[in-house]
Amino acid sequence: MREITYAEAIKEAMSEEMRKDNRIILMGEDVGVYGGAFGVSRGMFEEFGDERVKDTPISELGFTGCAVGAAMTGLIPIVEIMFSDFITLALEQLVNQGAKNRFQFGGQGSVPMVLRAPGGSGTGAAEQHSQSLESWICNVPGLKVVIPSTPYDAKGLLKSAIYDPNPVVFLEQKLLYRVKGPVPEPSEEYTIPLGKADLKREGKDLTLITYGRMVPRCLKIAEELAAKGTDVEVVDVRSLVPLDKETLISSAKKTGKVLIVHEACQTGGFGGEIAAVIADSEAFFYLDAPIRRLGGLDVPIPYNPKLEAQVVPTEEKITAAIESLL
Repeated sequence: MREITYAEAIKEAMSEEMRKDNRIILMGEDVGVYGGAFGVSRGMFEEFGDERVKDTPISELGFTGCAVGAAMTGLIPIVEIMFSDFITLALEQLVNQGAKNRFQFGGQGSVPMVLRAPGGSGTGAAEQHSQSLESWICNVPGLKVVIPSTPYDAKGLLKSAIYDPNPVVFLEQKLLYRVKGPVPEPSEEYTIPLGKADLKREGKDLTLITYGRMVPRCLKIAEELAAKGTDVEVVDVRSLVPLDKETLISSAKKTGKVLIVHEACQTGGFGGEIAAVIADSEAFFYLDAPIRRLGGLDVPIPYNPKLEAQVVPTEEKITAAIESLL
């Protein structure tokens, strides 16, 4: 199977579906002529023109509201927020309008829109451009939230998100954009349903539950520990809302030990929800140790690269947490 980057996989998903369905449009700051802040939409303006790939003013509230209205009236907008931190500027339209429309009108309408946003630290973009705010979005009924960790998952999940009748927040962690992975040829159509976690590595001694850019980090650690005789299972959540509770519970029952790892701040982070799901299930009676969480430090993201690297779970911190649990 060929290998392409995470960014290329996202572009392929958008372009392939836009060729099939002229209702789909892409809009956001610099997504057209410039090709996106991270180059994800490069070449799409030339192929689809300014009617379907629209550069917007610097007004996240304005163009997100535009997308909500467009979705309600028959289009399928894909909105790119330049940095996920700027979702804060669009929350009124996303949370109070887009997320509530189907409920408010008794299912008579739908809001099939995708809000894409690069998030996370690691690029030296400092405190207003490096946050991981997924737990805020997960708290809003009516929104779906997806964070893929591989090019294969990014393409398959984005295709499913495009045709979902609800608004989907599709978070792309910036350090993954240039990471390559196997993806089928465009002629081999595939999708990945929302709400399904992925068992990235089977094991029997401990379950690592994670998502986003922590997935490759956890897999690397699992392989290193395997050489020392420790067999770690790695579960990639992928879809935070809806959440695949069955896979999480099944893995916790199997290994009896659970460590949850995510880049976002630990306090109020999504790891707490995962821990509660497991503790509130039959898996509780199979646990040999308390469920552990390892999230980012509760501090703004520093600009200094050495400090920035220490804010999120490092390989050393993850390994130490696993060894402590074992």
